[in-house]
Amino acid sequence: MNEQGEGTRDPFDEGDEEATERERRRREREQRRRQEGERDRSQGTRRSLGELVAGRRPGRRSPTGSEPAVPVPARQDPGPSVGPPERAAATPSPPPDSATPDTQEPGAPAPPRSEIITRRLLAGGAVLAAIVVIVVLAKLAGGGDEQPTVAAPPPLKTTDVTVPEGLTIDQIAGVAKKAKLKGSYVKAANKALKKFPLKRYDAEGADSLEGFLFPATYELEKNAPAADLVAKQLEAFEQNFAGVDEQQAKKKNLTSYDVLTIASMIEKEVQVADERPTVAAVIYNRLAAGDTLGIDATLRYELQNYDEQLLQSELDAPTPYNTRINPGLPPTPISNPGLASIEAAANPAKTDAYFFVIKPGTCGEHVFTANAAKFEAAQAAYQQALAEQGGSPTDCPG
Repeated sequence: MNEQGEGTRDPFDEGDEEATERERRRREREQRRRQEGERDRSQGTRRSLGELVAGRRPGRRSPTGSEPAVPVPARQDPGPSVGPPERAAATPSPPPDSATPDTQEPGAPAPPRSEIITRRLLAGGAVLAAIVVIVVLAKLAGGGDEQPTVAAPPPLKTTDVTVPEGLTIDQIAGVAKKAKLKGSYVKAANKALKKFPLKRYDAEGADSLEGFLFPATYELEKNAPAADLVAKQLEAFEQNFAGVDEQQAKKKNLTSYDVLTIASMIEKEVQVADERPTVAAVIYNRLAAGDTLGIDATLRYELQNYDEQLLQSELDAPTPYNTRINPGLPPTPISNPGLASIEAAANPAKTDAYFFVIKPGTCGEHVFTANAAKFEAAQAAYQQALAEQGGSPTDCPG
């Protein structure tokens, strides 16, 4: 019986063959672990991402062969062993503040702290690289977040259609045809008449849009329907007429439709812009007197004769648009006037002029007078020039 007691045997006594054999195997395992730890540290940068993350080593399998074995650090030796010999001989685990990475084998010497930090940085970098690769592959497989580029539609081919001031519906139809608009302009205007707010302009009984088709230059798609031009003209008319001051006309008991009719006559009679308000004043003065207007442009509209000289029989015919015979305004506007003529018709010049006649040798200038004798003399001069030249005695360039 030794100092530990007769019932206690030294597990490392050389006389005990079984204990000796266990010690030999333990030391062999410990030596192999150290060798594997050194080899793994030298090959740490070549380990796969999954092995670095899981703390597993390549080539090592669990006893079942299904999952890699994960080493369990041994507990620190509390002193003389009271348990199985192998547990008593286990290498104590490092303290928490100096813990080694998951790949540190039990019993192996702890690597330097700088190596631990390096290995952890390598592991983090590998994880980040893997994430980047996964994102890139996902974008390549699924097309990424970028939307497919859609080619912009080609710009529409447009054309400018210019409608001059003073044209009638039939004359504008010729402009639309020349511009190669689709369909009938006249039919489009008649169709639009049904929806146009005629009552707003005191024109409830109007049977056409004559006077409302505002002259201007319009941008249309090439080969657009004629109805598109009609729609744009009506829209432009409403916008422009809304800004016209009609106070003077209202004082003379004239309606908006009357103003539009007077403007249509001014557009046909005047070639010199400054004369518009004066011609309007002559019309106002003659209406106030209950006299006939004597404006041949109204008869030309009815006869659709804008070039040939009017016959005496036509001038004497009691037709609705013959203002030589019928006092007052014609039944409807005789053209589609521009804004300048509309504003002149609503705000005439302050003058007592009662007559006007073309001055021969000019480009459409008129002689204005309130004296009947002066008017007759000016008219005789006009008739003489007309006979001598066989046509209008005006002299306009071009």
